[in-house]
Amino acid sequence: MTAPPPKRGFATRPGDAETWIRAAEAPAPRAPNADIYTARLTIDVTQDQRARIKIAAFQRGVTVADMLRELLAREFPDSTGDVT
Repeated sequence: MTAPPPKRGFATRPGDAETWIRAAEAPAPRAPNADIYTARLTIDVTQDQRARIKIAAFQRGVTVADMLRELLAREFPDSTGDVT
């Protein structure tokens, strides 16, 4: 029986320089202006609707949240000054 490999600590540097250099190439944040989204909205949908939404987002290569934000922005554009 062999012993399991030692676990690396959370803040441990990689063993070789190449791994350490490649690790610095972190992907860009998902949404550049994500800090402006401060309100959370919860809705009830059927399991079928949820599945269709998730599939559509995956096929478009976006997150469900980003896709729904875009949809809501299109459907409910900023209407400053249009209040009657």
